[in-house]
Amino acid sequence: MERIAHDGVLVVGAGLAGLSAALAAAPRKALVLTGAPINHGCSSAWAQGGVAAALSQDDAAELHAKDTVDAGAGLVDRAMARLLAEQGAEAVRLLAELGAPFDRTADGGFAQSLEAAHSRARVARVKGDQAGRAIMEAISTAALAARHVTVRPGFKLRGLIQDAQGRVRGVIAQHSGKLVEITASAVVLATGGIGGLYGVTTTPAELRGEGLGLAALAGAVIGDPEFVQFHPTAIDIGRDPAPLATEALRGEGAKLINAAGEAFMARYHPDAELAPRDVVARAIHAELQAGRGAFLDAREAVGDHFPHEFPAVFAACLSGGIDPRTQPIPVAPACHYHMGGIVTDAHGRTTLNGLYAAGEAASTGVHGANRLASNSLLEAAVFGRRAGEAAREETAPEGRPLKTAPAPELPHAALQGLRLAMSRDAGVIREAAGLTRLLGEVDALEARYGRAPELVAARLVGACALERQESRGGHFRADFPELAPAKRTFVTLSDIPASAALRFAAE
Repeated sequence: MERIAHDGVLVVGAGLAGLSAALAAAPRKALVLTGAPINHGCSSAWAQGGVAAALSQDDAAELHAKDTVDAGAGLVDRAMARLLAEQGAEAVRLLAELGAPFDRTADGGFAQSLEAAHSRARVARVKGDQAGRAIMEAISTAALAARHVTVRPGFKLRGLIQDAQGRVRGVIAQHSGKLVEITASAVVLATGGIGGLYGVTTTPAELRGEGLGLAALAGAVIGDPEFVQFHPTAIDIGRDPAPLATEALRGEGAKLINAAGEAFMARYHPDAELAPRDVVARAIHAELQAGRGAFLDAREAVGDHFPHEFPAVFAACLSGGIDPRTQPIPVAPACHYHMGGIVTDAHGRTTLNGLYAAGEAASTGVHGANRLASNSLLEAAVFGRRAGEAAREETAPEGRPLKTAPAPELPHAALQGLRLAMSRDAGVIREAAGLTRLLGEVDALEARYGRAPELVAARLVGACALERQESRGGHFRADFPELAPAKRTFVTLSDIPASAALRFAAE
């Protein structure tokens, strides 16, 4: 095995969180490993709505924090939400300084959109639905130009290296079919979410919770893994991943209708189209299950302005034979964001010394049971930077780390079967029988292929969803539709027996 000793911070993942961490690690050297070429294969580049922050005179960090707490359905860490909101405006301005071309008002301020569950229009955007792509282009250019940052594409994370005290000392990665051992003073996991574990997702399919699974295998505490957000308006044209109809369309006045042309959201929530995402997702799921269909009608709200106001949505619709200027857009819920992740403090530190996490792979506590719209890019920028600043202060201890074997890989056919099972049993609507069936399938796959990180991530979602006997935020149990006392989930893999399905079935 090739061995590389990196005297600095090792970042795994090149989305907004990873590159923010790498830039903030200066003057220490930062080595960034990414599977895909930079600015590809990350959810950050696909984000449409924008970055939420209190930037206008009629807004305040306190209001943003309150909206974040309210959307999180009782499980948001208030101190972390306040920190996120207080540093939000600065984060947006820093991205603008890097070259992100945010839309501006006539007086030079940030043009901002209203999105669901926000009490103010506070989402800084780029050309309607181009925020993620534009921000990633700006920060990628900055990272590639930074003298202290080295980006190495084509690396797949296969394991974490630990010493006898459990400290993380580096990673095992695969490059061009060969394993490479890379040691560093600190490791930042910015490996994204778990969308690729679901049959229908709006995120890059290669994001399958591998950072989450490997951290759990190493003994890290995982927070709230059962909470998965399903975007209500994936464009239903049979593509994998599914393209997204941004929430900003509903902010502009687009309506959800069924096949008969009837607007239905007022039957489900008084805020109708601007209800929290989990409510809208379940409403659309119910309409589809009832055979009435679900469509986003933006003909009046946007109409002829689609090509220049929402070019990504417009292009996606045309690719599926839909002209959104004259036709309603068929929509369906799809896995969009994982509120759970590797538990961190305010500086990105996990419960394992030497290991940091940022972005969707982390559980900072700011999202609770249901992420507030457009807080994801903000969290990646704010906490990615904070993780990089903290990680640069780490000094690798003396002594050689223990050798760590790479985790097994899951064959393609097995992965596709897992994706179908996750969508079927751990999707928008859940119940005990389905979750038990899912865990039984994970048991069988682990028995055949070993503890692949994707299977570990799926087990964490399924087992904790089965344990949470209530409905809250993005987690809805058909057999437990009411709320229970509010309580976050903190779990290690050792807390979940290898055959969790059998344990729960026996209770």
